[in-house]
Amino acid sequence: MMEFASTLARGAVIGFAIAAPVGPVGLLCIRRTFAHGPRTGMASGLGAATADAMYGLVAALGVSAVAALLLEHAATLRIVGGLLMAVLGVAALRRARGPAQPVATGVPHAASSARTATSRGLLGAFGTTFALTASSPMTILSFAGLLAALAPPDGSMQGGLILVAGVFAGSIAWWTMLVGGVAASRRAVSARMLRTIEAVSGIALLAFAAWSICTGVVMA
Repeated sequence: MMEFASTLARGAVIGFAIAAPVGPVGLLCIRRTFAHGPRTGMASGLGAATADAMYGLVAALGVSAVAALLLEHAATLRIVGGLLMAVLGVAALRRARGPAQPVATGVPHAASSARTATSRGLLGAFGTTFALTASSPMTILSFAGLLAALAPPDGSMQGGLILVAGVFAGSIAWWTMLVGGVAASRRAVSARMLRTIEAVSGIALLAFAAWSICTGVVMA
């Protein structure tokens, strides 16, 4: 039992540490929580946590061939991830320039959130952050560098799965804290402030996209 708890805790610390730096996925979660509510923000965080767990599984089970393949195609993944960030950045800037969307509070806002956070919308939020995290060179390099640390002490598949569960739990813990903090301040956000958030997140996403594409082209 002690070994189980220790392995789970080690995975949780690693998952939290990898998820915590605020990058393009963090910006998306923040923006979506402000614009559509905590359900959409958590769906976005869940997509990122799932991608983290996927790479954690590759690392923990010692699937070196897959890890080598990912590193070999790191340049392509940078470009693909950059293009996805560019699309999301342009979309955010278009929303910022469009008609102001009121951020209602109270009962009307609850009804609006219920319409916005449809199953299709939640699945889309999950899918985009999963793809963005999975194609992120930082995610790939982080887990590549942690291959030794993620290897289960007993070398068993069971130990590897416990580690991956910890990585997932640690990542989810970070996204829950982030989304919860943003949701708590959501009532103070006006329609004008929301447009500013859209504009800032759009510019930041385009900057991340330019960096990712340029470095990918240089590496290719």
